Amino acid sequence: MRMGVDTGGTFTDFVMIIDGQLRVAKRLSTPHNPSEALLAEVAEQHAPDILIHGTTVATNALLERRGARTALITTRGFADVLAIGRGDRPSLYNRDQTRPEPLVPRELRLEIAERTTFDGQVLVPLTDDAVHALIHHLDAADVASIAICLLHAYAHPQHEARIAELLHAHNPHWQISVSHRIVTEAREYERTATSVVNAYVTPIMTRYLTYLAAHLTHHTKLRIMASDGGSMGVQTAQNLPARTTLSGPAGGIVGAYAVAQQIGVTRIISFDMGGTSTDVALCDGGLPRSNGSAVGGIPVRLPSLDIHTVGAGGGSLARVDNGGALRVGPQSAGANPGPACYGTGTLATVTDANVILGRLRADAFLGGAMTLDATRAQLAVDQIAGHIATHRITAALGIIRVVNAAMARAVRTISVERGHNPRDFALVAFGGAGPLHAVALAQELGIEQVIIPLYPGVLSALGMVTAQVTRSATRPLLCTLDHLDVDTLNQLLADTHAEISLALSHDGEDVHQFTDTVTVAMRYRGQAFELDVPLALHQQTVTQADLAKAGQRFHQLHHQRYGHSMPQRTIEVTTMQHTMANTGMPLPLPHVQTRTAPLAPTSIVLAYPDDHDQALPTALYARASLCPGDVITGPAIITQLDATSVIPSGWQGVVTPALTVVVRPISSH
Repeated sequence: MRMGVDTGGTFTDFVMIIDGQLRVAKRLSTPHNPSEALLAEVAEQHAPDILIHGTTVATNALLERRGARTALITTRGFADVLAIGRGDRPSLYNRDQTRPEPLVPRELRLEIAERTTFDGQVLVPLTDDAVHALIHHLDAADVASIAICLLHAYAHPQHEARIAELLHAHNPHWQISVSHRIVTEAREYERTATSVVNAYVTPIMTRYLTYLAAHLTHHTKLRIMASDGGSMGVQTAQNLPARTTLSGPAGGIVGAYAVAQQIGVTRIISFDMGGTSTDVALCDGGLPRSNGSAVGGIPVRLPSLDIHTVGAGGGSLARVDNGGALRVGPQSAGANPGPACYGTGTLATVTDANVILGRLRADAFLGGAMTLDATRAQLAVDQIAGHIATHRITAALGIIRVVNAAMARAVRTISVERGHNPRDFALVAFGGAGPLHAVALAQELGIEQVIIPLYPGVLSALGMVTAQVTRSATRPLLCTLDHLDVDTLNQLLADTHAEISLALSHDGEDVHQFTDTVTVAMRYRGQAFELDVPLALHQQTVTQADLAKAGQRFHQLHHQRYGHSMPQRTIEVTTMQHTMANTGMPLPLPHVQTRTAPLAPTSIVLAYPDDHDQALPTALYARASLCPGDVITGPAIITQLDATSVIPSGWQGVVTPALTVVVRPISSH
């Protein structure tokens, strides 16, 4: 038995594969101790053999600024790297931009006399006396965790290692994060920020995982979901908790891709719409790998999936700005007070607009487990309607159009702006609100295939239960492609293979079940940012011909991303990334029932399923009653425990043998 667990703010989702059969469960989350809900379900299921857990412990600690009291030790003259950051402007025309405060205050950013160059030469040697001088300051500051990030430590790690050794000898209780064991590449700000993030969340993550592991039975193997779409053992998660900052969203993308693969689709755009935000990602024949992400405006330079997030969700608040324009989000009603229709809120949200339009059925929410307050939703939307001098239905439709436009921009960011046509991809809709908006979003983007999984509301947990185990290591190269020595590269590959294998062994994994992939970060000379190019391997080695093919592939990728390439320009290689991964668990086909009577809706209701203010007779279906081969013609609404799906006029859904619903325009069937 394998169990995937996704801990959310309101619910903790469980997906179990037991003897090849898929089961799901939901429990109310326990924010004071997230493991309580998890352990209660584990006890009820009599303990799984493998438990893969997506946790928000590290993410919430960053967003809420409640991590450990952390100090930073860095090279003299570089204490303000965290505060200076980069000179980019995330919002070009915003004159009041503010950057997040550094996780380490200025008085705890400590400098030490030492200096090395980018190629590992020592300019200023480190002395033990200098370290002991800092130790007195650290004792007085009462810190719990320490990040050590020295200039060019990726090329000369000995100074960092010596500082860590002396600190540990003085106080074994200090949690120490050393940059050359976390980020082995250039870019001082990102390397420093990532090391600090790791130090900041290590104590709280270590306590959580230690408690959780101690309360699981000895035969349950615990893995933690990582930001790169793979999972890792407890020891790795305790040493590198910064790998978990996108734990939940990464599981959703893995689940979306697994569901699409099950029906033979490999080019998808994942669309995860929750209560406060929407996550989108583009998978073109594989998961979208990236070398870094950002959480709360803080960069984390570790392997992750390429996820783009916008502040648009079911709880996003609608308002009218000073210019009279209708705005939706990024502010959210959250879980408390929540949308007005939940019974305590008073402000209009996207969820309230869907209730007004009849797309969310007040008597069929959460599979009938919760009744929505349609009257409160009407009063909230009427406030918006009064501000823009229109009637209730037009205001509700306006709210939906505005939030759909924001999500469409997010999809264009990861597709059109990167050289992809969204029409060449299927849209996989999940999250509590994703299937409500997916077809309308597809219409706007010209997408002609929408995939609605069997369990859209728990897809992140489904992705976790099928995820691979992964581990990566990087090495700096910093040379031109023409001068990259194959023998040197192969020696680096041997070193990283040994490093990763040792880490996997410590996590209790069988290294022989893992395969290797390698990418090289390339750029044209004079550029500041790179593209990752896959490198072919032949029995763990690379040939000169493989490097030449990688160079050709870089030109192609550059043309796809930026619309041009420069084949005569010198190519620089900056970093090699080596990843080892095993084979994830294939998604089993669900148990299906045989239809004995023609498909018929449970009822016909009046709703506004289309993008115009005309109520239409709309068929209502229960998801649990659908069988393979069923055809649902819009306008229709499909209800289930974890989501509601809307099929507008002119679209038709077909139920596959995997019980996913594939929705297409009727003209394309």
